[in-house]
Amino acid sequence: MLQTTLAGSLPKPSWLAEPERLWAPWKLSGGDLEQAKLDATILAVKMQEDAGIDIVSDGEQARVHFVHGFLANLDGIDFGKRTVIGIRADRYKAEVPTVVGPIRRKGSVHGAEARAARAHAGRKLKFTLPGPMTIVDTIADEHYRSRRDLAFAFATALNEEARELEGIGVDVVQFDEPAFNVYMREVAEWGIAALEAARQGLRCKTAVHICYGYGIRANVDWKETLGSEWRQYEETFPLIAKSSIDQVSLECRNSHVPIELIRLLDGKDVLVGAIDVASDAVETPEEVAETIRAALRFVAPEKLYPCTNCGMAPMKREVAYGKLAALAAGAHLVRTELGRS
Repeated sequence: MLQTTLAGSLPKPSWLAEPERLWAPWKLSGGDLEQAKLDATILAVKMQEDAGIDIVSDGEQARVHFVHGFLANLDGIDFGKRTVIGIRADRYKAEVPTVVGPIRRKGSVHGAEARAARAHAGRKLKFTLPGPMTIVDTIADEHYRSRRDLAFAFATALNEEARELEGIGVDVVQFDEPAFNVYMREVAEWGIAALEAARQGLRCKTAVHICYGYGIRANVDWKETLGSEWRQYEETFPLIAKSSIDQVSLECRNSHVPIELIRLLDGKDVLVGAIDVASDAVETPEEVAETIRAALRFVAPEKLYPCTNCGMAPMKREVAYGKLAALAAGAHLVRTELGRS
C-alpha cells in the first residue's frame, strides 16, 4: 500500500555526462561509455533503494534524452540530418533528428540497461519509454508526412521493445506522454489509440505519465500562463479511464491541478506527483504526506502510488535523491496513520 516510485529520469553522475543539463553530451565514448552507462544504471538502482523507494527505475542513465535515447536503434532516422523545431506547440526549441524512411526497430534498444537494473534491483522495477505522440512531437519528419501515421509506426517499435522488457523481468512499463497535456484534440483522435497499440499484448503493469514538463525555464514560464487552475487532465483522464492502461502518473505537488480531477481515473492506479521537480527545495516528509492525504480523499490507498511530478534529469544529484528520501518518508508517515506501516 502507498508504494513509492518515480516518474523516470534521475541526474547522471558527473563522470558520465555534463550535470544539470538536458541533452547533456557524454564524457566517454566506445566501450568505456557503454560500461559507464551500466555502472550508472546500477548505482541509480541502489541509490533509489537506499532512499527507500519501493518501485525503482533505471533512472534513464543510458539515454542522452528520454525520447532520443529510444530513437538511437531505429531504422528510418537520420541523426546526421538535424534541424531545430518548436516542440510542445512551440513552447521551446530543440535540435532533433529527422525521419527519412520507414521506422523499424533494428534490435534491442534498452535491453542492456534493463538487464543490469533487473539483476541488481531487489525490488519491483519500472522501465520508461517515450509515448508515440510525444516522440512525434520531438522529431522532424520527411517521410510519413502525417503525425498520426508516424505515431503508429513508432507504436509498433515501442511495442516490440516493451515486450522484450517484459521478458527481461520488468514489472511496470511506463509510456511518457507530456504531449497529452498540449494537443488535446489529437489525444482523442489518435493519441489514445497509438498508446493502446504501444502496450498491446503486455501482461505486466502498464502506465502512462502525463505531466507539465521538466523543471526547465520554458516549462516554468508556460505554467505561469495557465491561470489559477490547470484543467488539461479534465479532457484526457476520461479517455484514459476507458483504456487498457493500468496506471496514470500525474503532477500534483506545487501545481494548480485541482486534486479532485483524479476522480476521473476511477478504476486506475494513480501515481500522484508529491515531489516538485521544478524546485531545489527538498520537501519535508510532512509536506509529502499532505499531498498523499489530499489524494486519498479521491483514491483508495491500495490504488495510490506516491511519485515525483516528472523526471529529475536536470537537477542536482544530491537534491534529487534527497527528494526521493522525503517521498519514501512521507509515504511511511501516512501508512503509519492508516495502521499499515
